[in-house]
Amino acid sequence: MKRDEKIFDLIRQEKERQMHGIELIASENFVSEQVLEAMGSVMTNKYAEGYPGKRYYGGCQIVDQSEQIAIDRACQLFNATFANVQPHSGAQANMAVMQALLEPGDTFMGLDLSHGGHLSHGSPVNASGMLYKPVAYHVAKETGRVDYDEMEKIALECHPKLIIAGASAYSRDWDYKRMREIADKVGAVLMADVSHPAGLIAKGLLNDPLEYCHIITTTTHKTLRGPRGGMILIRHDFEDPRGRKTPKGETKMMSALINSAVFPGIQGGPLEHVIASKAVAFGEALSDEYMEYIQQVRKNAAFMARAFMDKGYDVISGGTDNHSMLIDLRGKFPEITGKMVENTLVLADITVNKNMVPFDTRSPFLTSGLRVGTPAITTRGLKQDKMAVIVELIDDVISDINPETKTASEAKINAVRAEVNKMMKDYPLFAW
Repeated sequence: MKRDEKIFDLIRQEKERQMHGIELIASENFVSEQVLEAMGSVMTNKYAEGYPGKRYYGGCQIVDQSEQIAIDRACQLFNATFANVQPHSGAQANMAVMQALLEPGDTFMGLDLSHGGHLSHGSPVNASGMLYKPVAYHVAKETGRVDYDEMEKIALECHPKLIIAGASAYSRDWDYKRMREIADKVGAVLMADVSHPAGLIAKGLLNDPLEYCHIITTTTHKTLRGPRGGMILIRHDFEDPRGRKTPKGETKMMSALINSAVFPGIQGGPLEHVIASKAVAFGEALSDEYMEYIQQVRKNAAFMARAFMDKGYDVISGGTDNHSMLIDLRGKFPEITGKMVENTLVLADITVNKNMVPFDTRSPFLTSGLRVGTPAITTRGLKQDKMAVIVELIDDVISDINPETKTASEAKINAVRAEVNKMMKDYPLFAW
């Protein structure tokens, strides 16, 4: 069969883009060769609706083993007793939990999207906001940290059936103990979406959500450094709070309800090549080498946040506990939007993403902030000594942006891009 040169040329171009640039999107990472190999394997040929040992297709004896390994490694990694590794994404994992717990129109709580929350935590443009009744909690304006007192007050007023901890752009650890106390007061289930800090949680560098949360969901790419996908975990299984019964009259357990919600509830056949790749990534995350890596991710983030603040930027909450930071541009550059910065930096081979900041005065299409993270550059082997260098390059570009033209000068962009390319040529995509 003739080779598809158009597509493979684009793949080549994308690899070159990744290799030449500085990747600072907090939700992106680079995977190992063996994760890539498993992802592109013949496992993609197998249909396997159902779960290991309970499939609707024949010939699943091999993929049953590989999926079970992924489940076992996920449980070992997070000290869980149940794992569903089939969700195609974090949003799918969240939707499955909601389907298992809620009826359409039920109230649940999540962090406001404009304060760092996620689309699948109740945005009106997402199914979570269309099918259910979301009520938002917020960060405090003075601190940039989650306002747990406000959360409790709102929960006591609206009596949600589900409370979600977790965010897409929040740099601090979570007080899961306080949230469980709030959930217990109103009879809610507590779920943590740890898609961003999952790798730090797995290695004990942040608070353990499963000590207090009934359920956690996560993606498997970001800090876990695996293929794109999702996962649902439980440590202590519990009875369905809605009291649904099995045919034998027993109350259904949440693990069984979650399995049913994923398949056949919201998905069909699982992606067994992705699940095999997840298993490989979980195996890597169990290693001492990964511990060294994730510690460096956190160290790099702390150094980068400090470098931004030393340059006069407002880092929301005054720093970071994890792999990311949210930068409010308004204090230093009131006329420059996040969109201008994102579009200009990409010309200099530095990738960030525009992001709303708490109490933003601009729309989500413009934004007043940037979200920055260190998982990908740490995978490439960069250490803390390079963080101030990167911030200096970013500041050089932002300082040259003209609000009227919405970009920096060609000379400045070319000069910074040359420095970026020179620096990154010494680092492979995967250095661990």
